[in-house]
Amino acid sequence: MRYWLGLLGVVAACLADPAMAQEVTLRAVNAFAEGSASARPFEEFIAKLNAEGKGVLQINYIGGPKAMPPFEVGNAVRTGVVDIANVTSAFYTNLLPEGNALWLATRTIEEQRQNGAWEFVNKLHNDKMNVWYLGRSGDGIPFHLYLTKAIDKPDLTGLTIRVTPVYRAFFAALGATLVQTPPGEVYTALERGVVQGYGWPVQGIFDLGWQERTKYRVAPGFYSVDVGVLVNLDKWTSLTPAQRDLLLKTVTWMEGLSTKNVELNAAELKHQAAAGIQPITFSGPDAEKWLKTAADAGWAYVRQVAPENADKLRALLTK
Repeated sequence: MRYWLGLLGVVAACLADPAMAQEVTLRAVNAFAEGSASARPFEEFIAKLNAEGKGVLQINYIGGPKAMPPFEVGNAVRTGVVDIANVTSAFYTNLLPEGNALWLATRTIEEQRQNGAWEFVNKLHNDKMNVWYLGRSGDGIPFHLYLTKAIDKPDLTGLTIRVTPVYRAFFAALGATLVQTPPGEVYTALERGVVQGYGWPVQGIFDLGWQERTKYRVAPGFYSVDVGVLVNLDKWTSLTPAQRDLLLKTVTWMEGLSTKNVELNAAELKHQAAAGIQPITFSGPDAEKWLKTAADAGWAYVRQVAPENADKLRALLTK
């Protein structure tokens, strides 16, 4: 009798506390290697949510590229193979051509939430990918071109550069020969001389060991890192208001971590200098050409692949 009374008590407690009865676990993957610069904000997001979401929502972190190839992550969230993922839009532009605009933004994610940009970008993700665009990290982290050979002007003619969709149009406009490979293959390509450079954010090359094969970093930096947290839309709509609120609250906290990037960028530049990576810094007309070509080539490509939404995206994402 005591056993049955105890069991009835547990059932009653669950019925009295719906959150306790409805705890959901989301399967998560990361398009970036665990512990790397682009992975860490999401990993901190998971840790905070799991600590605060007991009885409501938990995330089972499956891992990074060893668990799933980066360019398959977007489709995995779309189809529900995983529930939530950390991935740059550069890895799923085949599904959402408008994703080519996201790293061209000059407005922060906070500004995008205020002016309607996030709402529009989220609707594009809903309609074309069956995902909810929960939030993003990367504000304040520019990209750079890293080289094994020096250049003295914004001209990449004769150089083979490893690219992702982020800087493909930009480097092509400056005359580079382009090669696209997963991040895991870049070190070998540099070592064998197959490529003479690559684009990458100011943070993160030490995570991959690329500093061993890198001699120069070209400045000024361009664009802004765009790493989004995507949730399968069917899963999102199945969650309770409390579960969705927890996700929103935690991703807002994660986005706030971007305020640390000024300090982190400065530390990274010192680290690169200590490793022997020399800056090539354009100024005057060369700097103007470098940055103008980056913006013009980037937006020209968006107009090519997403003509119906390019102008609206530019108006919402840039100042």
